[in-house]
Amino acid sequence: MQKPPREAGIELANWNWKVVREFIERRFGADLGRSSCLNYLHRLGFVVKRPKKRLTKADAVTRKDFVTLYAELRREAARTGAAIWFVDEAHFRADVDLRGLWILKGEPALVDSSSPSLKEKVVYYSAVCLETGAVEEMEVDGNCTAETSAAFLRQLRTTHPEPLIVIWDNGPAHRGEPLRCYLATPDLNLRLVALPGYSPDYNADEAIWNWIREDVTANTCLGTKTKVREQVGAFLNRLGARAEEVKRRCRTALQAQADIVAIPATDTLRALQHVDPTLALL
Repeated sequence: MQKPPREAGIELANWNWKVVREFIERRFGADLGRSSCLNYLHRLGFVVKRPKKRLTKADAVTRKDFVTLYAELRREAARTGAAIWFVDEAHFRADVDLRGLWILKGEPALVDSSSPSLKEKVVYYSAVCLETGAVEEMEVDGNCTAETSAAFLRQLRTTHPEPLIVIWDNGPAHRGEPLRCYLATPDLNLRLVALPGYSPDYNADEAIWNWIREDVTANTCLGTKTKVREQVGAFLNRLGARAEEVKRRCRTALQAQADIVAIPATDTLRALQHVDPTLALL
């Protein structure tokens, strides 16, 4: 039971009551009903969970190296007064974002939708600093590009005068001439660090978007872009008074793994520069 059904000779991907029934019938010649099969699943320790993707293209060695790099970045930031920000983008559509729904037993789980156009959406950048619980956000008109990414970095730089370390993924919007031009600004004191590939679980800012989907858009058809902007914007504005909750919710496996990485006291990163060797990849 701790192995996939295929290893028991049943051509189905996941355990469920029908698989248990087939397994019992093949192995013992007994024909069990649905309730009995569900009881067996519960007694054997199975529970129903909404799965998350495990990205098989992620490189374990690269991820491990990044944990060490992040531990070094945290120590250097503490020494220099720099702030580490995790940045990500997301869009929110006006149609229903279907999530688990508590409903009376026997009642259908239905959510009303006016079927708004796919164009009825709002796109945002956001950034979270785990040390302070601060959140920055910026709405985008259209899609995210190198130009909008540069605009968001400019906003972040204007709002926070201390040295900045920005950690984000290597998506297309994080590369291009507008970014290269902005990062050539003298004395910018901003360093970009790319997450390892296929590692969204290391980006603390992902939790901000999941939080919004839980509290604002779950099972709700907002209907129009204007309503999405109003509701999501109001939620983001309230985060300023919820710093401790932000720090707790946005902590990821990356922070837990970095906490146990021993960095020798003699190791130091080079001083923050406004041009990083990785900029050649932008």
